[in-house]
Amino acid sequence: MSDDNISLAGYHHAPMIGYHRAPLSQKFGAPRQPNLVALTSIIEMIAPYDSLAAFAGLDAFSHIWISWQFHHNYTNKDTHIGKGGTGFRAQVRPPRLGGNQKIGVFASRSMYRPSALGLSVVKLESIEVCDGRVLLIISGADMIDGTPIIDIKPYVAYSDALSNAKSGFAPTAPDLLEIIITESAYEQFMTLVDAGRCDKNDNDNDNDNGTETEAETEAETETENKNNKKAIHAKNNSVATLIQQMQEQLLIADIETIKALIAQDPRPAYRRAEINTPFVMRYKSVDVSFQLVESGQLQIMAVVKVSL
Repeated sequence: MSDDNISLAGYHHAPMIGYHRAPLSQKFGAPRQPNLVALTSIIEMIAPYDSLAAFAGLDAFSHIWISWQFHHNYTNKDTHIGKGGTGFRAQVRPPRLGGNQKIGVFASRSMYRPSALGLSVVKLESIEVCDGRVLLIISGADMIDGTPIIDIKPYVAYSDALSNAKSGFAPTAPDLLEIIITESAYEQFMTLVDAGRCDKNDNDNDNDNGTETEAETEAETETENKNNKKAIHAKNNSVATLIQQMQEQLLIADIETIKALIAQDPRPAYRRAEINTPFVMRYKSVDVSFQLVESGQLQIMAVVKVSL
């Protein structure tokens, strides 16, 4: 047997069955674990796996397991079958341990894995058919936009939820930081929301020209979330339109999602003590700049539209 055949024997090739469509297009800012932020997103199934018959019975489950690929992980870009697997990292530095302590890669949930595979449990909001194709509306994913999906399975509580399990160095959810937003950043956000609103019957609350208060924004958030989900469910929308709305259209409710994402503190662990150092998170069609201030809070300083 040739060296190449020996190497091929150690690999399993799995088909991509769909793609994840989400407001986050970059790794920075993405939740490090599923269900830390209730971010709504879409799994777009592709042929021949977009048959509705393949999902018969799945709507009886509230949550699903997703197997997926770290497609922005370039650690193994120089690794080739038959060349010895030179890209393998035996140890990693988890952010949860401050980014300094090393542990074995198989004792972590790091993206730098031999298979480049991820596994997440997410909430299944609904199963939709649009343009004859199946879309899974989910929430709580820790995947970014364009993530290849490899498999989907139902989450079964009696066997998958183990109350006596030990969680090693991560026994509880990480602490959240307090988020504040400057007045100028808030005005920038509201101006962009107003500029991107559809010409529907939702302009009765737009008389302020983007000067709504944060209290007024919070009051509108729940209503807008419901309206956004209705738009996803609308059968007259095309797949392209739904995905574009998911990836680009800025909504009032997005300010709370942005805060929740930044509260997880996406900064590298070794830079978390830096005061007044700006970081930028891409969300939908905007770049959100934030920094740590002396009070210990993360402050959103600017919300700027980007060219997509």
